[in-house]
Amino acid sequence: MSDAVQPTAAEVRAAAEAIKTALDRHLAAVERRSGEDDPAVYEAFNELAAAAEEYDELLFDRYDEVTPFDIPGTEDMLPYTGPEEPHALSVLIRRDYAVVEPQRLLAQAQRVEAVEEDGATAGAGFDAASGTVHGALGVLFGEFEPDEIASRHKEFGLEEGDSTLWVTAADEPAEPGEWLEAPFDSIDPQRVVCRFDVSAVFDEESDDDLEDDLDPDGDLEPSDADR
Repeated sequence: MSDAVQPTAAEVRAAAEAIKTALDRHLAAVERRSGEDDPAVYEAFNELAAAAEEYDELLFDRYDEVTPFDIPGTEDMLPYTGPEEPHALSVLIRRDYAVVEPQRLLAQAQRVEAVEEDGATAGAGFDAASGTVHGALGVLFGEFEPDEIASRHKEFGLEEGDSTLWVTAADEPAEPGEWLEAPFDSIDPQRVVCRFDVSAVFDEESDDDLEDDLDPDGDLEPSDADR
């Protein structure tokens, strides 16, 4: 990069101050979080990621130095093109599970059905749906909120996989029933205000990075930031 387009020392310093501000905002959001999927935490996370990326780029352009910051997922996000002042939003959540203990899943669904059968009108009969895995899933997800299943998944014989939460902005609220037939077909990635992804691949990447930093004797090699 030529000297003519290099950032100034003041610009680098301003980027460093922006990181400090973003760190404070992120910590404050975490301290005030209202639950596991609090959108304010995700928004603060993305702001911190953007500030860290900006500082890293300016630091390298000006001083040919790097930082240890490595925040997964932010480089894959498209630029936001939605309304600056959204009047509506949609929260989209996907959580994947593996059925690792079918018998536990069936047993839990049968307990739910037993309670419902006890409360049914005498002689009305009861159609058990928990005899199959897909039937048991219908019983449990009909009885418990998704957040409760997420917090108790092991009790239901499930193992967590990847999960993601997207908050998308809209100009106006949708009409009642407007998107129910195809709720996930009209998602515009460039209207995503913030998102939060959880995946074991992030842990694997961290382990790979650690292995790369180890010398043959098992000692940590100095990082670029330490050289």
